[in-house]
Amino acid sequence: MAEENQVANNEAAPQQSPEFAIQRIYTKDVSFETPNSPEVFQLDWKPEIKLDLDTRSTKLADNTYEVILSVTVTATVEGKTAFLAEVQQAGIFTIGNLPEAQIAHTIGAFCPTTLFPYARETVASLVNRGSFPQFNLTPVNFEGLYASYVQQRAAQENAPQSTETH
Repeated sequence: MAEENQVANNEAAPQQSPEFAIQRIYTKDVSFETPNSPEVFQLDWKPEIKLDLDTRSTKLADNTYEVILSVTVTATVEGKTAFLAEVQQAGIFTIGNLPEAQIAHTIGAFCPTTLFPYARETVASLVNRGSFPQFNLTPVNFEGLYASYVQQRAAQENAPQSTETH
């Protein structure tokens, strides 16, 4: 009898399993500049590298999202910009049957982690084609970046609001 009740309960409230699928990964925008060439090729190659990362997302339809990872790498040598590489790597993802917080986590951490290797390869190829020494971006912990972002937002929301007017 207990087994019959369990079967009846499972049929009455079917569990929908989480849904995640990559529909498409593509390069949305690419830019590569060498504003100080050919002079920069004459300098001693000891570059300072600046890396900027950003993500944004757009809901395209129910359970379908476009996530864009923007990667900007600037290399300077002796105060002169050697190269500037900008890549917007995008993907269309199906994400469903998850609580809202898990959807936000998937969009903010898991999707950029999925996109990063593609952006990394594109940056390496651009730098190589610019005739600069081999360049590979180090792996990025998007889980940690997302956790830091969530903590900052929580701190801002919990901060006392100023009522002063000027």
